Amino acid sequence: MTESSLVLVANSGDGSISTFRLEDGRLDRLAVTDGLDGCSTFAIDAARDLVYAGVKGTPAGILTLALDRESGRLTPKSRLDLPDGGMNYLALTPDGGGLLGASYGGGYGISCPVSDGTVGEPVSRIEFPNLHSVLPSADGRFAYFVSLGADVVAQYTLADDLRLSPLEPETVAAPAGSGPRHLVLNEAQDAVYVLTEFSGEVLHYGRDETSGELTLRGAATAHDTTNSLGHSVFGADPLAHHYIWGADLHFGAGGSRLWSSERTESTLGAVAVADDGSVSAPEHFTVTEPQPRGFALSPDGAHLVAAGELSTTVSLYAVHDDDLELLQQVETGRGANWVRFV
Repeated sequence: MTESSLVLVANSGDGSISTFRLEDGRLDRLAVTDGLDGCSTFAIDAARDLVYAGVKGTPAGILTLALDRESGRLTPKSRLDLPDGGMNYLALTPDGGGLLGASYGGGYGISCPVSDGTVGEPVSRIEFPNLHSVLPSADGRFAYFVSLGADVVAQYTLADDLRLSPLEPETVAAPAGSGPRHLVLNEAQDAVYVLTEFSGEVLHYGRDETSGELTLRGAATAHDTTNSLGHSVFGADPLAHHYIWGADLHFGAGGSRLWSSERTESTLGAVAVADDGSVSAPEHFTVTEPQPRGFALSPDGAHLVAAGELSTTVSLYAVHDDDLELLQQVETGRGANWVRFV
C-alpha cells in the first residue's frame, strides 16, 4: 500500500472546502466543510494541522480552521476581519509564524503575525492595483507580490516582526499588458517564475539569493498556440473573445517541469525548465476540467489534481514526465478553484 495524503479543494460557489484522501492512486472524499463564503484561497500549516482560509462577506476575512486528519473535517478557531476587501492569495512564512496576503479587488497586500493559530492585525500594508499573489522566500527573509494591474513583481525584505521594507528598486517589470498572476520559487531559490494571465507566458526571473533582487531573464509560451487564442486585455471577457486566460502555476517533481493552466480552452501543459533556469514551451497539452483556475501536484510529483470553475468534479491524473493520465473524476462542489496537498 502506498502512503496516503490529504487533498483540500475550495469550492467558491458552494462556500465550502472538500477534503479528500489520496491513496493507491484513488481519491476518496472524506468531508465537506461549509460556511466558508466565497472561499477561493487558503494556506496550510501542515505541521500544526491548521488551515487559513480567505472568505468573502461584509466584512471579508481570514478564518483559521483546525484540520482533523482522520475525518477530514475543518473546525473554525478564530477570524480576522478585513474591511478593505478579501484575499485572493494567502501564503505562510516557512516557520508558520506569519501570513502574507494579496487582495485583487482591494489592491493591497498585507503581512500578519500568527500566534497559536490566531492571525493578528496586519503589521505592514502595500498597495498596487489588482494584486494577485504573494510568496515568501524559503528562508523567510524576503517576500514577492505580483500586481496584475501594474505589470510588476514587487520585492521586499521581511523582518523578524514581519514588517515589509522595499528593495531597491521596489518593483521589477513584467512585459506591458502581460497581466502577471501567479508565481513560484525554485528549490535552489535562485529563480522566480511568473505565469501571465493575458499573454499566457511563464516569465523567468533570476534571483540574487543574498539581496533578494529579481532580474527578468526570459520567457516561454505556456498556452496551446494551435488554439489560436488572442492576447487578452484587462476587463475583457476572455471566453467571449477567445482570449488567453492563464491561471495557475506549480512545479513538478525535480523542478524540471512547470505545470500551468489556461482557462479558455481548459488545458494543462508542462513548461520545460533547463539546468540554467531557462524555460521552453510545452510540447503538448491535456484538456481538463472546464475553466481550470486551480490545480496542485503531490509532493512526490506522481499525481496532479485539477479543479474547474465550471465543473463540480475534480480530476486526478498520474504524471508521466510531461504527460497526464486521467485516473478518476470525483465530485467536489460548485466553483472549485483552489487545490492544495497537505
